[in-house]
Amino acid sequence: MSDKIHHRKTINTSLAPEAIGTYSQAVRIDDTVYISGQIPLVPGTKTLISQDFSEQLTQVFENLSAICDAAGGSLADIVKLNIYLTDLSHFAAVNQVMSAWFSQPYPARAAVGVASLPMHALVEAEAVMILHQTN
Repeated sequence: MSDKIHHRKTINTSLAPEAIGTYSQAVRIDDTVYISGQIPLVPGTKTLISQDFSEQLTQVFENLSAICDAAGGSLADIVKLNIYLTDLSHFAAVNQVMSAWFSQPYPARAAVGVASLPMHALVEAEAVMILHQTN
């Protein structure tokens, strides 16, 4: 059994949508940040950006980026990304939009088809980020 004390911190930023349920935007344990699923809500409005898939995914990455920044990192620090799609025909668009937000080495990723998402969003993404500095 380890005697290591783990430091827990809740991450919140007004630059990403506030939680619409009983969860935090992100939780940091030591140098690992677990980022809750982000749907394409415009911060402060509780409304979807549009019904266009690429615009929705772009908003999701903007929300993830804001949370990464609030936690002391960036999208480049994400090591695992899970993307949920209501229509797997958007898979090619995922790769296209991601290329504008991520560069090599890319995070490990899963893209999963789901029946529905909150607020009728077309896409949701959650992530795990590893920080290399102490904040």
